[in-house]
Amino acid sequence: MYDIPLFDLNFGKEEEIAVIETFRSRWISTGPKCEEFENLFAEAIGTKFAVTTSNCTTALHVAVKILDIKEGDEVIVPSLTFAATANCVTYENAKPVFADITSLEDPTISPEDIAQKITDRTKAIIVMHFAGFPCNMNAIMNIAKEHNLYVIEDACHAPLSEYHGKKLGTFGDFACYSFFSNKNMSTGEGGMLVTNNESYFHKAKLLRSHGMTTMSYQRAKGHATEYNIENVGYNYRMDDIRASIGIVQLKKLRDDLKKRQEVRNQYVRLLSQMKDVVVPFKNNEDCNSNYILPIVIKNSTKENRNRIRAELHNVGIQTSVHYPCVHKFSCYGGETLPKSEYVADNEITLPMYSSLSSDEITYIVNSLRSIINE
Repeated sequence: MYDIPLFDLNFGKEEEIAVIETFRSRWISTGPKCEEFENLFAEAIGTKFAVTTSNCTTALHVAVKILDIKEGDEVIVPSLTFAATANCVTYENAKPVFADITSLEDPTISPEDIAQKITDRTKAIIVMHFAGFPCNMNAIMNIAKEHNLYVIEDACHAPLSEYHGKKLGTFGDFACYSFFSNKNMSTGEGGMLVTNNESYFHKAKLLRSHGMTTMSYQRAKGHATEYNIENVGYNYRMDDIRASIGIVQLKKLRDDLKKRQEVRNQYVRLLSQMKDVVVPFKNNEDCNSNYILPIVIKNSTKENRNRIRAELHNVGIQTSVHYPCVHKFSCYGGETLPKSEYVADNEITLPMYSSLSSDEITYIVNSLRSIINE
């Protein structure tokens, strides 16, 4: 066990009560709680429609499927992300084309590299809002419009984050969110797909449940007795137990993000005094989720980064890495993306959660400073 863990669940009695109430309702699979969660989430993000899914990966896959991305197509994706951002393209036998990040200070996908990677086979762009901070959506949407490309926002880090006052997740054709156990909002496993396109919304509801035209809850309530399967779909459903937790987590989210911002402000103030450390997005003033606190060690190597992490481990501080480059995995390998590769080898994710105390933040930064200066 660590004295200071990487993250901490923002769970309390409210989540326990919500789960018990769902148990007592006698309906625990996809039903009224999922619908309530969808409506509340769409309202919070500012989209017309939302569809609960079993996780963010399945939400991404549904988006790719609806956009008819298939064998022979190319989709430009970041490499500094979790593998699902690229895997969802490969599921449909299309080709993920990896683009580099903008800089060490802005490790989101580079619009300039996106533009250079476009071919006559390019059909879409998937962006990932790293750590909850926005990609350059104005530039990316202009590129997409110029080349008639779809845009999917992987917003797994970014519930309620903004770009120039507009919520992330409202720029592209789809946005996908994660409620994995270490996310800002957690349901253990779970995801959400949002869109402003009504046709996409109805297709997503079909695809997430085998293509069935009516759900079990509708039939159980006597609203339908039969169903058709219009398209072969998947079992990508969320259940009402998780949705009931998600409803509570969503209600807590705004207050949680305010506290996370206070934690980040102290981190940035202290880390800015260290000449050997880059704090990505240091000058960002948009409202954001502060999902993680990434730093990048300057003039470093992977071995040095790993040494620093090991010594932080030894003094009771848990850290992580976000992320190994996807394009370097053996199933994708072959490209060179120098900025992404440097960050992947020299990034350290420090503890970040709303209940992190001022003394703990000071201890983390002082420990880091001492280890780097050894």
